[in-house]
Amino acid sequence: MLALQMNYQKLIRSHWHYINNKTFRNMGIYTLQIIKTVILIVAFIGARFSTKRLIKKVGLRFSYQVGRIRITNKIANALLGILLLVFLMLIWGIKQSDLVVFLSTTLTILGVAFFAQWSLISNITSTLIIFFNHPIRIGDALTIMEKDYEIEGVLNDIGIFFITIKTKDNKKITMPSNTFLQKMIKKEDS
Repeated sequence: MLALQMNYQKLIRSHWHYINNKTFRNMGIYTLQIIKTVILIVAFIGARFSTKRLIKKVGLRFSYQVGRIRITNKIANALLGILLLVFLMLIWGIKQSDLVVFLSTTLTILGVAFFAQWSLISNITSTLIIFFNHPIRIGDALTIMEKDYEIEGVLNDIGIFFITIKTKDNKKITMPSNTFLQKMIKKEDS
């Protein structure tokens, strides 16, 4: 029995030595990257929380509408997400030259796709114009004056490509942003 126990201990020591040398030596390579990734994710969550809080505080101070605050939060979260991905790629060893090639290729493909779809670019720029410069705001009652009929309702949401209008009978009408910008709109008194 004693010989069996000694053989067992010898077997464990030899395997532990093998596991210890092979596995933990390779794990040491990734330990720093894992720590950096965890720190980056914690910083991302903190930045996201701080940004949301700051945007809300500024929005309330300057009496911005809730819809504008929500859209600004979405934009800030998207930018923070892009930064997170870029930093994660750098932490995990993707070379900057490879990253630049990847980003330029992606932007080229998007450029060709947008060139093929002028209406997408038109809708995005129209959304920006409506959001920052149009007298109609989210929550305003409005009438879109068409040749054949009028659309009456409340501006419910300004999306990237579409405007959502809620009618008096609680139906939602979506309209491309560029079409909304080209229509004659009457702002109703609330």
